[in-house]
Parts: sequence; C-alpha cells; structure tokens
Amino acid sequence: MIFRNQGSSIKKSNSISRDELMEIYGLNSYEFTQKNKNEIFVCSKSKELDLIELDQLLQTVGWSRRPIRRVKRALDFSILVVSLWRHDDKFPRLVGFARCTGDGILEATVWDVAVNPVYQGQGLGKELMKYILKELKNIGISKVTLFADAEVVTFYKRQGWILEPRGSKCAFWYAN
Repeated sequence: MIFRNQGSSIKKSNSISRDELMEIYGLNSYEFTQKNKNEIFVCSKSKELDLIELDQLLQTVGWSRRPIRRVKRALDFSILVVSLWRHDDKFPRLVGFARCTGDGILEATVWDVAVNPVYQGQGLGKELMKYILKELKNIGISKVTLFADAEVVTFYKRQGWILEPRGSKCAFWYAN
C-alpha cells in the first residue's frame, strides 16, 4: 500500500477501467491524478518503452545523449524498469522514468530517475519513487541505494532516504 500525507496533492484515480489499464499499461499498474486536475497518470513496470521517446525525455532533463543500443542493453539487464505516463486513450505520453539494477534478491540500486521538467514539482516524482520501492519490496528487496546529483539530494531526503555521511550523492532506503 502507498501511504500519503494529508497535504498530498495526489489521489488514487479510478477513471480508467481495470481492463483498459491492464491492456495499455500491464499488470500492477498504478493510476493516480492530482487533486483539482483532469490529467491522469500511470506508473507501469510492464508497458514497453519507445527508446526514442525515452531518449527525448532524458534530454529534457538535461542529460547527454546515450547510444540507443546501449540504453536497450541497460534496460535488458535491469531488474526493474518503471515508466510514468500521462494517460491519453490514443497516445499516452512518457513523462517519467527510472530503472533498478541489483541481485534481484537482497539489494538494488535505482538509476536514471527522470521526470519531464513540465511535470516537476507536482508530486509525480514522489509517486514514481513510491511505486519503485513498493515493487522492489514485493520481490523481496530490503536495501535500496541510489546515486543522485547534489541538487536533488534534498528531494530524496524529504522522502525518508538516509544520506551517506557527506550527504552529497548517495542515499539508502531500508524496508521496515
């Protein structure tokens, strides 16, 4: 279960039928919306990514281009790939992404967390991270590490991640 504080601007949405959600986004997708807004967002670990669309998303957050074939291999070797979509019946838009590597049993590392700048500051990154941690916990992962640029470390700290001693790049999450 994903817990939200009372001040959260995110709420679970039931706007998409369960069958449509499964058909478009796959098993264990999570649908939500922002209070007082009509946009529907979906976190998915099953919906196939278009690598060009992913490359465009990563460029919007300021990352340099990566060779598509290497990105494909990185995704293939990841234990979890999560995408965040702005739902549209005809053409869902990729607005967020993250992937995890690890042994698949005890530990994982979160990489490449990205949310399109148009959607940053609206709670979508928090929902993406909650979904990732829930899915990792479901497969038995109890220790998660991530490396983040210095300017986003406080984002993770506010979510309860434990920072490494210098508190500049690395953070840890432990299952309760």
